Amino acid sequence: MQAARGTSLSPESGPTTHTSVRLFAIVAALTLAVDQVTKYLAVEKLQGREPVELIPNVLSLTFFRNAGAAFSTGTGFTLVLSLIAVAVCVAVVRMATRLRDRGWAIGLGLLLAGALGNLADRIFRQPSPFKGHVVDFIDYGLFVGNVADIALTFAAIVIVWRTWRGIAIDGTREAKQ
Repeated sequence: MQAARGTSLSPESGPTTHTSVRLFAIVAALTLAVDQVTKYLAVEKLQGREPVELIPNVLSLTFFRNAGAAFSTGTGFTLVLSLIAVAVCVAVVRMATRLRDRGWAIGLGLLLAGALGNLADRIFRQPSPFKGHVVDFIDYGLFVGNVADIALTFAAIVIVWRTWRGIAIDGTREAKQ
């Protein structure tokens, strides 16, 4: 039934939940694959070797195992970091079922990939399950990171941007006052 004379009976334009969830899954899967392949290559090609300078004094490839979080903080809390990552992954997957916005789909896909990428290291790498050290290899001079960290950074940017613009996960827009 029409809500008001002249109101469209069709759903609002924009992607469907199915389309957005598919985009979310593709972004998450591709990003996670790139993260895991680059970490494998870092272990195989960089471990035990001198850093490879890409841009002098700016960017190099340096093998590093990180027991902590960003900037190697919280090295004694690897189990806690692992449990937080599990909670984030569960929350993101649950949120994804309500997706109807491409920006949010990309942001949440990057967030899931980043969290899963580093969680996989914590679960499957030495010294023990849920206490493993994350493989970092992209040296920016101030810190060493990986593709999962890049994904998490871009996820934060996209999510803040969509929120700032007043766009909800379901594609609805906050009314301007």
